[in-house]
Amino acid sequence: MTAFPDDFLWGASSAPHQNEGNNTNSDMWALEQLPGSSFAERSGDGLDFYHRWREDIDLLKSLGLSAFRFGIEWARVEPVRGHVARAELGHYRRIIEYCLEVGVEPVVTLHHFSSPLWFVQAGGWASDEAVDRFGDYVTAVAPILDGVTWVATINEPNMFAVMHQMSTPLQYDDPQAVLARMREAASPVSGEAGINAFTMPEPKPAATAVMIRAHERAREILHDLTSVEVGWTIAVQGLVARSGHEEDLARYRQTWEGAYLEVSREDDWVGVQSYTSQLVGPDGLEGAPDGAELTQVGWAYRPDALEMALRQTWQATGGTPMLITENGIATTDDARRIDYTAGALEGVASAIADGLDVRGYLHWTFVDNFEWVHGYDVTFGLVAVDLVTFDRTPKPSARWLGRVAQANSLTAVAGA
Repeated sequence: MTAFPDDFLWGASSAPHQNEGNNTNSDMWALEQLPGSSFAERSGDGLDFYHRWREDIDLLKSLGLSAFRFGIEWARVEPVRGHVARAELGHYRRIIEYCLEVGVEPVVTLHHFSSPLWFVQAGGWASDEAVDRFGDYVTAVAPILDGVTWVATINEPNMFAVMHQMSTPLQYDDPQAVLARMREAASPVSGEAGINAFTMPEPKPAATAVMIRAHERAREILHDLTSVEVGWTIAVQGLVARSGHEEDLARYRQTWEGAYLEVSREDDWVGVQSYTSQLVGPDGLEGAPDGAELTQVGWAYRPDALEMALRQTWQATGGTPMLITENGIATTDDARRIDYTAGALEGVASAIADGLDVRGYLHWTFVDNFEWVHGYDVTFGLVAVDLVTFDRTPKPSARWLGRVAQANSLTAVAGA
Protein backbone atom coordinates (compact mmCIF):
# COMPACT_ATOMS: atom_id res chain seq x y z
CA MET A 1 0.00 0.00 0.00
CA THR A 2 1.37 3.43 -0.91
CA ALA A 3 -1.78 5.48 -0.30
CA PHE A 4 -2.10 7.45 2.91
CA PRO A 5 -5.02 8.26 5.27
CA ASP A 6 -7.39 10.98 4.07
CA ASP A 7 -6.41 13.38 6.87
CA PHE A 8 -2.65 12.78 6.53
CA LEU A 9 -0.61 15.98 6.89
CA TRP A 10 1.94 16.82 4.20
CA GLY A 11 4.40 19.60 4.81
CA ALA A 12 7.88 20.80 5.68
CA SER A 13 9.74 22.04 8.72
CA SER A 14 11.92 24.97 9.71
CA ALA A 15 13.52 26.38 12.86
CA PRO A 16 13.69 29.98 14.09
CA HIS A 17 17.43 30.48 14.62
CA GLN A 18 18.24 28.70 11.39
CA ASN A 19 15.83 30.75 9.29
CA GLU A 20 14.82 34.06 10.87
CA GLY A 21 18.15 35.89 10.95
CA ASN A 22 19.66 38.36 13.43
CA ASN A 23 18.66 36.45 16.55
CA THR A 24 21.05 38.69 18.51
CA ASN A 25 19.81 37.91 22.02
CA SER A 26 20.40 34.16 21.82
CA ASP A 27 23.24 31.99 23.09
CA MET A 28 23.83 30.56 19.61
CA TRP A 29 24.33 34.02 18.14
CA ALA A 30 26.84 34.80 20.89
CA LEU A 31 28.78 31.60 20.23
CA GLU A 32 28.92 32.36 16.50
CA GLN A 33 30.60 35.70 17.19
CA LEU A 34 33.41 34.36 19.39
CA PRO A 35 36.96 34.29 17.97
CA GLY A 36 37.79 30.74 16.89
CA SER A 37 34.13 29.77 16.75
CA SER A 38 33.31 26.20 15.72
CA PHE A 39 30.68 27.56 13.36
CA ALA A 40 31.78 27.58 9.72
CA GLU A 41 30.14 30.98 9.42
CA ARG A 42 27.70 33.23 11.23
CA SER A 43 23.97 32.92 10.80
CA GLY A 44 23.70 36.66 10.08
CA ASP A 45 20.52 37.56 8.22
CA GLY A 46 19.58 33.90 7.99
CA LEU A 47 17.03 33.50 5.22
CA ASP A 48 15.27 36.65 6.40
CA PHE A 49 12.29 34.48 7.34
CA TYR A 50 11.49 36.99 10.08
CA HIS A 51 10.29 39.33 7.32
CA ARG A 52 9.52 36.81 4.55
CA TRP A 53 7.36 34.34 6.44
CA ARG A 54 4.28 35.17 4.38
CA GLU A 55 6.21 34.54 1.16
CA ASP A 56 7.38 31.14 2.41
CA ILE A 57 3.91 30.06 3.56
CA ASP A 58 2.44 31.10 0.21
CA LEU A 59 5.17 29.17 -1.61
CA LEU A 60 4.63 26.06 0.49
CA LYS A 61 0.90 26.22 -0.17
CA SER A 62 1.42 26.76 -3.92
CA LEU A 63 3.56 23.63 -4.09
CA GLY A 64 0.69 21.50 -2.80
CA LEU A 65 1.76 21.14 0.83
CA SER A 66 -0.60 21.87 3.70
CA ALA A 67 1.41 21.84 6.94
CA PHE A 68 4.28 24.04 8.09
CA ARG A 69 6.40 23.53 11.17
CA PHE A 70 8.07 26.66 12.52
CA GLY A 71 9.40 27.77 15.88
CA ILE A 72 8.87 30.57 18.35
CA GLU A 73 12.19 32.04 19.50
CA TRP A 74 12.42 32.41 23.28
CA ALA A 75 15.25 34.94 22.95
CA ARG A 76 12.93 37.24 21.00
CA VAL A 77 9.91 36.81 23.25
CA GLU A 78 11.98 37.35 26.42
CA PRO A 79 15.13 39.23 25.37
CA VAL A 80 15.97 40.06 28.99
CA ARG A 81 14.77 38.19 32.03
CA GLY A 82 11.23 39.06 32.99
CA HIS A 83 10.52 41.31 30.00
CA VAL A 84 7.98 39.82 27.62
CA ALA A 85 8.12 41.50 24.21
CA ARG A 86 4.46 41.88 23.26
CA ALA A 87 5.39 42.98 19.74
CA GLU A 88 7.23 39.68 19.21
CA LEU A 89 4.28 37.68 20.49
CA GLY A 90 2.17 39.62 18.01
CA HIS A 91 4.62 38.76 15.25
CA TYR A 92 4.32 35.02 15.89
CA ARG A 93 0.57 35.29 16.30
CA ARG A 94 0.32 36.83 12.84
CA ILE A 95 2.21 33.85 11.38
CA ILE A 96 -0.23 31.46 13.07
CA GLU A 97 -3.25 33.42 11.90
CA TYR A 98 -2.01 33.54 8.33
CA CYS A 99 -1.40 29.79 8.27
CA LEU A 100 -4.95 29.20 9.48
CA GLU A 101 -6.34 31.74 7.01
CA VAL A 102 -4.77 30.09 3.94
CA GLY A 103 -5.39 26.50 5.03
CA VAL A 104 -1.89 25.55 6.19
CA GLU A 105 -1.70 23.56 9.42
CA PRO A 106 0.74 25.30 11.81
CA VAL A 107 2.99 22.97 13.79
CA VAL A 108 4.63 25.14 16.44
CA THR A 109 7.88 24.38 18.28
CA LEU A 110 8.59 26.34 21.47
CA HIS A 111 12.31 25.57 21.84
CA HIS A 112 14.60 24.57 18.98
CA PHE A 113 18.17 24.43 20.38
CA SER A 114 18.69 28.17 20.99
CA SER A 115 18.04 29.87 24.35
CA PRO A 116 18.18 33.49 25.54
CA LEU A 117 21.69 34.64 26.34
CA TRP A 118 20.61 35.93 29.74
CA PHE A 119 19.25 32.47 30.60
CA VAL A 120 22.48 30.69 29.69
CA GLN A 121 24.67 33.23 31.45
CA ALA A 122 22.64 32.66 34.60
CA GLY A 123 23.42 28.94 34.54
CA GLY A 124 21.15 27.81 31.74
CA TRP A 125 19.58 24.39 31.93
CA ALA A 126 21.88 23.41 34.80
CA SER A 127 20.39 26.14 36.99
CA ASP A 128 17.94 25.25 39.74
CA GLU A 129 15.60 27.82 38.18
CA ALA A 130 15.75 26.48 34.62
CA VAL A 131 12.41 24.67 34.59
CA ASP A 132 10.62 27.60 36.22
CA ARG A 133 12.11 30.07 33.75
CA PHE A 134 11.07 27.88 30.82
CA GLY A 135 7.62 27.57 32.34
CA ASP A 136 7.32 31.37 32.53
CA TYR A 137 8.15 31.57 28.82
CA VAL A 138 5.57 28.90 27.92
CA THR A 139 2.96 30.72 29.98
CA ALA A 140 3.71 33.95 28.07
CA VAL A 141 3.33 32.19 24.71
CA ALA A 142 0.17 30.24 25.55
CA PRO A 143 -2.32 33.06 24.68
CA ILE A 144 -1.16 33.27 21.05
CA LEU A 145 -1.73 29.56 20.39
CA ASP A 146 -5.48 29.81 19.82
CA GLY A 147 -6.44 27.68 16.83
CA VAL A 148 -3.20 25.67 16.87
CA THR A 149 -3.48 21.89 17.21
CA TRP A 150 0.15 20.74 17.20
CA VAL A 151 2.64 22.17 19.70
CA ALA A 152 6.08 20.67 20.37
CA THR A 153 7.64 21.82 23.62
CA ILE A 154 11.32 20.99 22.93
CA ASN A 155 13.05 19.90 19.75
CA GLU A 156 15.22 16.79 20.07
CA PRO A 157 15.69 16.92 23.84
CA ASN A 158 17.93 13.85 23.63
CA MET A 159 20.39 15.76 21.45
CA PHE A 160 19.88 19.07 23.19
CA ALA A 161 20.62 17.48 26.58
CA VAL A 162 24.15 16.80 25.33
CA MET A 163 24.49 20.24 23.77
CA HIS A 164 23.64 22.02 27.00
CA GLN A 165 25.74 19.75 29.21
CA MET A 166 28.75 20.65 27.02
CA SER A 167 28.17 24.40 27.33
CA THR A 168 26.38 24.99 30.62
CA PRO A 169 26.85 26.95 32.74
CA LEU A 170 28.13 29.24 30.03
CA GLN A 171 29.30 32.49 31.60
CA TYR A 172 31.46 33.42 28.60
CA ASP A 173 34.41 33.90 30.94
CA ASP A 174 35.99 30.82 29.32
CA PRO A 175 34.43 30.70 25.85
CA GLN A 176 37.32 28.77 24.32
CA ALA A 177 36.53 25.81 26.56
CA VAL A 178 32.98 25.82 25.24
CA LEU A 179 34.19 26.02 21.66
CA ALA A 180 36.64 23.18 22.21
CA ARG A 181 33.82 20.95 23.41
CA MET A 182 31.71 21.91 20.41
CA ARG A 183 34.56 21.17 18.00
CA GLU A 184 35.11 17.80 19.63
CA ALA A 185 31.43 16.93 19.20
CA ALA A 186 31.44 18.00 15.57
CA SER A 187 34.60 16.06 14.69
CA PRO A 188 34.15 12.31 14.17
CA VAL A 189 36.70 9.62 14.70
CA SER A 190 36.96 9.33 10.93
CA GLY A 191 35.26 10.85 7.93
CA GLU A 192 33.15 14.00 8.03
CA ALA A 193 30.15 12.98 10.08
CA GLY A 194 27.83 15.64 11.38
CA ILE A 195 26.71 15.99 14.97
CA ASN A 196 24.73 12.92 15.97
CA ALA A 197 24.88 10.22 18.61
CA PHE A 198 28.06 8.78 17.10
CA THR A 199 30.03 11.99 17.56
CA MET A 200 28.60 13.24 20.86
CA PRO A 201 29.03 12.10 24.46
CA GLU A 202 26.01 10.38 25.97
CA PRO A 203 23.36 12.49 27.69
CA LYS A 204 23.95 12.42 31.42
CA PRO A 205 21.09 11.48 33.74
CA ALA A 206 20.95 15.02 35.18
CA ALA A 207 20.66 16.56 31.71
CA THR A 208 17.97 14.07 30.71
CA ALA A 209 16.07 14.75 33.93
CA VAL A 210 15.93 18.51 33.41
CA MET A 211 14.68 18.07 29.84
CA ILE A 212 11.91 15.79 31.09
CA ARG A 213 10.93 18.16 33.89
CA ALA A 214 10.84 21.13 31.50
CA HIS A 215 8.67 19.21 29.05
CA GLU A 216 6.29 18.01 31.74
CA ARG A 217 5.95 21.54 33.12
CA ALA A 218 5.25 22.93 29.66
CA ARG A 219 2.72 20.19 28.98
CA GLU A 220 0.88 20.97 32.21
CA ILE A 221 0.81 24.71 31.44
CA LEU A 222 -0.39 24.20 27.88
CA HIS A 223 -3.12 21.76 28.89
CA ASP A 224 -4.30 24.19 31.57
CA LEU A 225 -4.27 27.34 29.42
CA THR A 226 -4.94 26.13 25.87
CA SER A 227 -6.67 23.44 23.82
CA VAL A 228 -3.51 22.43 21.90
CA GLU A 229 -2.23 18.89 21.64
CA VAL A 230 1.21 18.64 23.21
CA GLY A 231 4.24 16.55 22.32
CA TRP A 232 7.94 16.90 21.75
CA THR A 233 10.19 15.76 18.92
CA ILE A 234 12.73 12.97 19.42
CA ALA A 235 15.78 12.16 17.31
CA VAL A 236 15.40 8.41 16.76
CA GLN A 237 18.71 7.04 15.51
CA GLY A 238 17.54 3.74 14.04
CA LEU A 239 20.09 1.82 16.10
CA VAL A 240 20.78 -1.79 15.10
CA ALA A 241 22.95 -4.30 16.96
CA ARG A 242 25.77 -6.24 15.46
CA SER A 243 25.48 -9.93 16.28
CA GLY A 244 26.24 -10.50 19.95
CA HIS A 245 25.68 -6.89 20.99
CA GLU A 246 21.95 -6.95 21.64
CA GLU A 247 22.42 -5.99 25.31
CA ASP A 248 24.55 -3.03 24.28
CA LEU A 249 21.83 -1.99 21.85
CA ALA A 250 19.22 -2.04 24.61
CA ARG A 251 21.40 0.21 26.80
CA TYR A 252 22.15 2.69 24.04
CA ARG A 253 18.50 2.86 23.02
CA GLN A 254 17.43 3.53 26.59
CA THR A 255 20.09 6.18 27.17
CA TRP A 256 19.63 8.03 23.89
CA GLU A 257 15.92 7.59 23.20
CA GLY A 258 14.01 5.32 25.56
CA ALA A 259 13.96 7.65 28.56
CA TYR A 260 12.46 10.38 26.36
CA LEU A 261 10.03 8.19 24.45
CA GLU A 262 8.64 6.79 27.68
CA VAL A 263 7.65 10.31 28.71
CA SER A 264 5.67 10.54 25.48
CA ARG A 265 3.32 7.86 26.75
CA GLU A 266 1.54 10.72 28.55
CA ASP A 267 1.64 13.09 25.55
CA ASP A 268 -1.00 13.75 22.91
CA TRP A 269 1.50 12.96 20.14
CA VAL A 270 5.22 12.45 19.58
CA GLY A 271 7.39 13.87 16.83
CA VAL A 272 9.69 11.36 15.12
CA GLN A 273 12.89 12.74 13.56
CA SER A 274 14.96 10.33 11.49
CA TYR A 275 17.77 10.61 8.95
CA THR A 276 20.00 7.55 9.14
CA SER A 277 20.73 4.33 11.00
CA GLN A 278 23.72 3.40 13.15
CA LEU A 279 25.25 0.11 14.23
CA VAL A 280 26.06 -0.81 17.81
CA GLY A 281 29.16 -2.99 18.00
CA PRO A 282 32.09 -3.90 20.24
CA ASP A 283 33.22 -0.27 20.42
CA GLY A 284 29.78 1.17 20.96
CA LEU A 285 28.08 3.39 18.40
CA GLU A 286 29.71 3.21 14.99
CA GLY A 287 29.78 5.68 12.14
CA ALA A 288 28.78 4.88 8.60
CA PRO A 289 30.10 1.48 7.50
CA ASP A 290 32.90 1.28 4.97
CA GLY A 291 31.64 1.71 1.43
CA ALA A 292 28.35 3.30 2.43
CA GLU A 293 26.93 6.14 0.38
CA LEU A 294 27.35 9.28 2.49
CA THR A 295 25.37 12.49 2.66
CA GLN A 296 26.97 15.94 2.93
CA VAL A 297 27.20 15.54 6.70
CA GLY A 298 28.72 12.07 6.52
CA TRP A 299 25.62 10.10 7.47
CA ALA A 300 24.90 6.83 5.70
CA TYR A 301 22.18 7.01 3.04
CA ARG A 302 19.40 5.09 4.80
CA PRO A 303 15.85 5.97 3.72
CA ASP A 304 14.70 2.79 5.49
CA ALA A 305 15.71 4.32 8.84
CA LEU A 306 12.42 6.21 9.06
CA GLU A 307 10.30 3.08 9.14
CA MET A 308 12.64 1.62 11.73
CA ALA A 309 12.26 4.78 13.83
CA LEU A 310 8.47 4.71 13.59
CA ARG A 311 8.24 1.10 14.68
CA GLN A 312 10.64 1.64 17.56
CA THR A 313 8.78 4.75 18.71
CA TRP A 314 5.41 3.03 18.49
CA GLN A 315 6.63 0.21 20.69
CA ALA A 316 8.43 2.45 23.20
CA THR A 317 5.47 4.79 23.69
CA GLY A 318 2.85 2.10 23.77
CA GLY A 319 0.99 3.60 20.82
CA THR A 320 1.20 7.39 21.11
CA PRO A 321 0.13 8.99 17.79
CA MET A 322 3.18 9.97 15.73
CA LEU A 323 3.93 12.92 13.50
CA ILE A 324 7.09 12.79 11.38
CA THR A 325 8.51 16.23 12.15
CA GLU A 326 11.87 15.83 10.41
CA ASN A 327 13.17 13.55 7.67
CA GLY A 328 15.46 14.42 4.81
CA ILE A 329 18.90 14.27 3.28
CA ALA A 330 21.80 16.71 2.98
CA THR A 331 22.78 16.62 -0.68
CA THR A 332 23.36 18.77 -3.73
CA ASP A 333 21.87 16.02 -5.92
CA ASP A 334 18.17 16.77 -5.90
CA ALA A 335 17.31 13.60 -7.82
CA ARG A 336 18.86 11.69 -4.95
CA ARG A 337 16.71 13.69 -2.53
CA ILE A 338 13.64 12.44 -4.38
CA ASP A 339 14.95 8.86 -4.27
CA TYR A 340 15.61 9.12 -0.54
CA THR A 341 12.23 10.65 0.25
CA ALA A 342 10.36 8.10 -1.87
CA GLY A 343 12.13 5.29 -0.03
CA ALA A 344 11.33 6.84 3.34
CA LEU A 345 7.67 7.29 2.42
CA GLU A 346 7.40 3.68 1.29
CA GLY A 347 8.41 2.75 4.82
CA VAL A 348 5.83 5.13 6.28
CA ALA A 349 3.11 3.55 4.16
CA SER A 350 4.20 0.10 5.31
CA ALA A 351 4.04 1.14 8.96
CA ILE A 352 0.57 2.62 8.51
CA ALA A 353 -0.61 -0.55 6.75
CA ASP A 354 0.48 -2.48 9.84
CA GLY A 355 -1.70 -0.32 12.06
CA LEU A 356 0.74 2.31 13.34
CA ASP A 357 -0.89 5.70 13.92
CA VAL A 358 1.17 8.12 11.81
CA ARG A 359 -0.53 11.49 11.36
CA GLY A 360 1.73 13.20 8.83
CA TYR A 361 5.08 13.79 7.16
CA LEU A 362 7.04 17.06 7.47
CA HIS A 363 10.19 17.17 5.39
CA TRP A 364 13.40 18.69 6.75
CA THR A 365 13.75 21.28 5.60
CA PHE A 366 11.58 23.61 3.54
CA VAL A 367 14.27 26.10 2.50
CA ASP A 368 18.04 25.50 2.54
CA ASN A 369 19.06 27.11 5.83
CA PHE A 370 21.79 27.70 8.41
CA GLU A 371 22.87 24.20 9.45
CA TRP A 372 24.59 25.10 12.72
CA VAL A 373 28.35 24.35 12.69
CA HIS A 374 28.17 23.52 8.98
CA GLY A 375 26.80 26.92 7.97
CA TYR A 376 24.95 27.40 4.69
CA ASP A 377 26.86 24.96 2.47
CA VAL A 378 24.94 21.92 3.73
CA THR A 379 21.63 21.74 1.88
CA PHE A 380 18.63 19.80 3.20
CA GLY A 381 16.01 22.04 1.59
CA LEU A 382 13.24 21.50 -0.92
CA VAL A 383 13.75 25.13 -1.92
CA ALA A 384 17.04 26.87 -2.72
CA VAL A 385 17.68 30.42 -1.53
CA ASP A 386 19.95 33.18 -2.81
CA LEU A 387 21.70 34.49 0.31
CA VAL A 388 22.14 37.93 -1.27
CA THR A 389 18.66 38.57 -2.69
CA PHE A 390 16.82 35.96 -0.58
CA ASP A 391 14.98 34.80 -3.69
CA ARG A 392 13.46 31.35 -3.24
CA THR A 393 13.68 28.77 -6.04
CA PRO A 394 11.79 25.48 -5.61
CA LYS A 395 13.79 22.39 -6.54
CA PRO A 396 12.27 19.49 -8.48
CA SER A 397 11.99 17.63 -5.15
CA ALA A 398 9.63 20.32 -3.85
CA ARG A 399 7.29 19.95 -6.79
CA TRP A 400 7.55 16.16 -6.61
CA LEU A 401 6.62 16.09 -2.91
CA GLY A 402 3.77 18.49 -3.61
CA ARG A 403 2.39 16.10 -6.24
CA VAL A 404 2.66 13.21 -3.79
CA ALA A 405 0.79 15.30 -1.23
CA GLN A 406 -1.96 16.21 -3.67
CA ALA A 407 -2.36 12.61 -4.76
CA ASN A 408 -1.98 11.40 -1.17
CA SER A 409 -0.16 8.46 -2.72
CA LEU A 410 3.27 7.47 -3.96
CA THR A 411 2.25 5.21 -6.79
CA ALA A 412 0.14 7.89 -8.43
CA VAL A 413 3.14 10.18 -8.94
CA ALA A 414 5.74 9.79 -11.67
CA GLY A 415 9.26 9.35 -10.35
CA ALA A 416 8.11 7.76 -7.12
